[in-house]
Amino acid sequence: MIIYNVTVNIDESIHDEWLQWIKEHIPQVLATGKFEKATLSKVLVEEDLGGHTYSVQYRSYSREALNAYYKEDAEKLKAEGLKKFADKMLAFRTELQIVDEYSVTFK
Repeated sequence: MIIYNVTVNIDESIHDEWLQWIKEHIPQVLATGKFEKATLSKVLVEEDLGGHTYSVQYRSYSREALNAYYKEDAEKLKAEGLKKFADKMLAFRTELQIVDEYSVTFK
Protein backbone atom coordinates (compact mmCIF):
# COMPACT_ATOMS: atom_id res chain seq x y z
CA MET A 1 0.00 0.00 0.00
CA ILE A 2 1.18 3.50 -0.86
CA ILE A 3 0.20 6.61 1.07
CA TYR A 4 -0.06 9.77 -1.00
CA ASN A 5 0.63 12.56 1.50
CA VAL A 6 -0.18 16.21 0.82
CA THR A 7 1.15 18.68 3.39
CA VAL A 8 -0.23 22.21 3.14
CA ASN A 9 0.59 25.42 4.99
CA ILE A 10 -2.38 27.79 4.96
CA ASP A 11 -2.26 31.53 5.54
CA GLU A 12 -4.30 32.65 8.54
CA SER A 13 -6.43 34.90 6.32
CA ILE A 14 -7.97 31.96 4.43
CA HIS A 15 -7.77 29.23 7.08
CA ASP A 16 -11.49 28.80 7.74
CA GLU A 17 -12.41 28.95 4.05
CA TRP A 18 -9.67 26.46 3.13
CA LEU A 19 -10.66 24.06 5.90
CA GLN A 20 -14.24 24.04 4.66
CA TRP A 21 -13.02 23.52 1.09
CA ILE A 22 -10.63 20.64 1.93
CA LYS A 23 -13.45 18.80 3.71
CA GLU A 24 -15.34 18.91 0.39
CA HIS A 25 -12.23 18.19 -1.70
CA ILE A 26 -11.19 14.99 0.10
CA PRO A 27 -14.44 13.15 -0.79
CA GLN A 28 -13.93 14.24 -4.42
CA VAL A 29 -10.47 12.64 -4.42
CA LEU A 30 -11.88 9.47 -2.83
CA ALA A 31 -14.65 9.42 -5.46
CA THR A 32 -12.00 8.77 -8.13
CA GLY A 33 -11.90 5.19 -6.82
CA LYS A 34 -8.10 5.22 -6.52
CA PHE A 35 -7.95 5.42 -2.70
CA GLU A 36 -9.54 3.43 0.08
CA LYS A 37 -9.51 6.17 2.72
CA ALA A 38 -8.05 9.52 3.70
CA THR A 39 -6.99 11.11 6.97
CA LEU A 40 -6.90 14.88 7.56
CA SER A 41 -4.49 15.86 10.34
CA LYS A 42 -3.43 19.20 11.78
CA VAL A 43 0.33 19.55 12.25
CA LEU A 44 0.90 20.67 15.82
CA VAL A 45 4.44 21.98 15.37
CA GLU A 46 4.44 25.73 14.70
CA GLU A 47 5.99 26.68 11.39
CA ASP A 48 8.33 29.63 10.84
CA LEU A 49 5.97 30.56 8.00
CA GLY A 50 3.12 31.08 10.45
CA GLY A 51 -0.38 30.04 9.45
CA HIS A 52 -1.71 26.54 9.92
CA THR A 53 -0.28 23.32 8.52
CA TYR A 54 -2.27 20.21 7.66
CA SER A 55 -1.46 16.79 6.27
CA VAL A 56 -3.87 14.76 4.16
CA GLN A 57 -2.90 11.12 3.82
CA TYR A 58 -4.67 9.21 1.08
CA ARG A 59 -4.23 5.42 1.21
CA SER A 60 -4.11 4.08 -2.33
CA TYR A 61 -5.17 0.58 -3.23
CA SER A 62 -1.90 0.00 -5.09
CA ARG A 63 0.95 1.63 -7.01
CA GLU A 64 -1.13 1.16 -10.16
CA ALA A 65 -4.10 2.95 -8.60
CA LEU A 66 -1.91 5.88 -7.56
CA ASN A 67 -0.36 6.08 -11.03
CA ALA A 68 -3.85 6.08 -12.53
CA TYR A 69 -4.80 8.93 -10.18
CA TYR A 70 -1.80 10.95 -11.39
CA LYS A 71 -2.66 10.27 -15.02
CA GLU A 72 -6.45 10.67 -14.89
CA ASP A 73 -7.40 12.94 -11.98
CA ALA A 74 -4.58 14.78 -10.20
CA GLU A 75 -4.16 17.84 -12.42
CA LYS A 76 -7.87 18.67 -12.47
CA LEU A 77 -8.30 18.23 -8.72
CA LYS A 78 -5.11 20.17 -7.86
CA ALA A 79 -6.12 23.01 -10.17
CA GLU A 80 -9.28 23.71 -8.17
CA GLY A 81 -7.32 24.42 -4.99
CA LEU A 82 -4.61 26.37 -6.78
CA LYS A 83 -7.14 28.57 -8.52
CA LYS A 84 -8.87 29.38 -5.26
CA PHE A 85 -5.93 29.65 -2.80
CA ALA A 86 -2.71 29.78 -4.87
CA ASP A 87 -1.01 32.77 -3.28
CA LYS A 88 -2.11 31.93 0.28
CA MET A 89 -0.94 28.33 0.58
CA LEU A 90 2.18 26.26 0.14
CA ALA A 91 1.84 22.54 -0.56
CA PHE A 92 4.18 19.63 -1.08
CA ARG A 93 3.44 16.03 -1.85
CA THR A 94 5.22 12.83 -0.86
CA GLU A 95 4.65 9.14 -1.35
CA LEU A 96 5.07 6.80 1.60
CA GLN A 97 5.28 3.03 1.46
CA ILE A 98 3.97 1.17 4.48
CA VAL A 99 6.68 -1.22 5.64
CA ASP A 100 4.90 -2.62 8.69
CA GLU A 101 2.01 -1.73 10.96
CA TYR A 102 1.63 -2.36 14.67
CA SER A 103 -1.15 -1.97 17.16
CA VAL A 104 -1.58 -2.42 20.87
CA THR A 105 -3.52 -5.45 22.02
CA PHE A 106 -5.01 -5.32 25.50
CA LYS A 107 -5.72 -8.50 27.47
